[in-house]
Amino acid sequence: MNRAELEKFKKVDVRTVDVSALEDIEKIEIDSSLSVRERWVDFAEKIKNPFCFICNGMVVKVSYSEAKESLENKLVQLCLSMEGQGLC
Repeated sequence: MNRAELEKFKKVDVRTVDVSALEDIEKIEIDSSLSVRERWVDFAEKIKNPFCFICNGMVVKVSYSEAKESLENKLVQLCLSMEGQGLC
């Protein structure tokens, strides 16, 4: 998978994507005996589009932020804000 393909995959619109062309991430098996790089290549070949796939029957689109803060910190902030609003 080259950079141009990744950019194309990244731009997929979940509202118009052909769902039949997406892979179900729950059906992807990872060979843990492979090196990290080999596992990534194997996963990328199986999932076809690492930015858009099916999970639990739903179309999922993954994007990444340029923020330096971790997902864990962001989730803690979200929970704290929800708790302050009586939602948690």
